[in-house]
Amino acid sequence: MSGVHYTLQHGPDTVEVSAAVTGGQLVEVDGTTGKVKPAGAGAVDVLGVAANDANPAGSDTDTNYANARPHVAIYYTPVDIPVTYAGAATFGQKLVAAADGEVTPYTAGTSTFDQIVGVCTEPGGVAAGAKGRIRLTV
Repeated sequence: MSGVHYTLQHGPDTVEVSAAVTGGQLVEVDGTTGKVKPAGAGAVDVLGVAANDANPAGSDTDTNYANARPHVAIYYTPVDIPVTYAGAATFGQKLVAAADGEVTPYTAGTSTFDQIVGVCTEPGGVAAGAKGRIRLTV
């Protein structure tokens, strides 16, 4: 495949998308297509954080090649990267996937340990709807 460089060690992995992905979203496996899509709430198969925007092959009519890529680079542990928080989190709090590839605090009794995707590393915490750092554990 021209233009796609697969990296399997020491760098972001590159995977084809089945749905539009925006850089900074958590991505999970799409069990139907074997590609990736933005992670949904409570996802347990999160692969990491999208490094760039991507759209499924043939779905983008934009003539700018940078916007029409059907592959996304995915950052995974160990990395500390900004993401959008669906719920407010405190510094050091465990995080799980929320809807639309965002993160929200782990809640005992509601969330399960296999849903944890990282830890809030933003000093002072992060407000709901804001961007802040996460140290990925996936």
